[in-house]
Amino acid sequence: MKHTISLLELNRLVRDTIELSLPDAYWVEAELADVRESAGHCYMELVQKDEFGSTPVARASAKCWRNTWMLVRPHFERVTGERLHAGMKVLLQVHAQFHENYGFSWIVSDIDPTFTLGDMARKRMEIVRKLKEEGVFDLNRELSIPLFAQRIAVISSATAAGYGDFCSQLKNNIYGFDFIVELFSAVMQGEQVEQSVIAALNRINECAELFDCVVIIRGGGATSDLSGFDTLSLAENVANFPLPVITGIGHERDESVLDMVANTRVKTPTAAAAFLIDNLKHVLDRINTAQDRITSAVRRRIDYESMRIGRIAVSIPSLSSLVITKRQSALSSLYSRLCAAASSGLALRRSRLESIGASLAPLASRRILVESHRVQLLEQRAAASDPALLLRRGYSITLHNGHAVTDASVLDEGDVIETRFASGSAVSVVSSSASAKPSDAHTSGDEIRK
Repeated sequence: MKHTISLLELNRLVRDTIELSLPDAYWVEAELADVRESAGHCYMELVQKDEFGSTPVARASAKCWRNTWMLVRPHFERVTGERLHAGMKVLLQVHAQFHENYGFSWIVSDIDPTFTLGDMARKRMEIVRKLKEEGVFDLNRELSIPLFAQRIAVISSATAAGYGDFCSQLKNNIYGFDFIVELFSAVMQGEQVEQSVIAALNRINECAELFDCVVIIRGGGATSDLSGFDTLSLAENVANFPLPVITGIGHERDESVLDMVANTRVKTPTAAAAFLIDNLKHVLDRINTAQDRITSAVRRRIDYESMRIGRIAVSIPSLSSLVITKRQSALSSLYSRLCAAASSGLALRRSRLESIGASLAPLASRRILVESHRVQLLEQRAAASDPALLLRRGYSITLHNGHAVTDASVLDEGDVIETRFASGSAVSVVSSSASAKPSDAHTSGDEIRK
């Protein structure tokens, strides 16, 4: 029969071989593919990727037992400000261990936080370099916090203690300032930080005109697990955001990339609230200062004008007397000039009237003679035209209704006519028509007017 051994014996041989072949501890550089805690122990999946790609070229499991993990973890997080998470590069001190029941594993006895810190710094520097090449690194810092920044869009977890502290401090500020705060909930811890915060920024951007600034806060716990704020995509979104962004994500270590591109960086959510309150207080102080300056300027102006009016009031009597004297002198001079002008004018008009009066008498005499001669001529013409002369020559005038009759056809039978002679007149009645011979007419009466 062949010689056989049990599986337990085989595993013990492997254990003895490994312990003899690998008795020392080794410092190993690796990337964490997975990290989980259970019963106080830490279980890690280590991976090494191709230098020119992301294809794994080596993989191993590692464990950090509870008694070691309780010492290593606080020190690592205190130095780096980060919690161990997938994708992080670490420098581990490990030694080989093979257990008959659980198989082979690397046992972690220490973790060098300075190596991880340096790797994180290198990543941040690379992101900053890319942002500067794109020309967006300083864009958000170039925006100005509005003077009256009271409409605040907050990106935080709704259940975070830091958010509650932030709201409480704004509401209970000692100056009585009013703030309008609207929460845009996001995951602020773990691998979903980047996508969640970017989604919140997109929601704010859709109604950006309703807000004065954006506050990204995280607090109320440990300052670890902040790698989600050191990503290029999130930094680009914040750098290009149209509103000023204030960060208060609650850590004391070096600035994250998010802090670098934000408009204003403070340490904690309460510090962000204090910053906003101080901003309004500064504005209020400027207003009060301007009010005091305006009041002082107005008072100085009033005092100056009062003094000037007082000086004017004192000088009014003397000025009035001087003006009155000047006006009286001017009036006297004007009166004298008017009197002289009037006398001169009257003398000139009197002389002209006397000259006209002297020339009127001969003109009137000549005019009277001319008109007298013309009147005499008219009298002679009127006398020559006197009907009485014609009557005395044997002519007569026949009148009908007071009008001279020059045409017999205008007379009708029975008409009464008057015939005037040089001496007296006779009244007749027409006894025949106008077409009858004159001999047919007869006088119906012999009345002769003397």
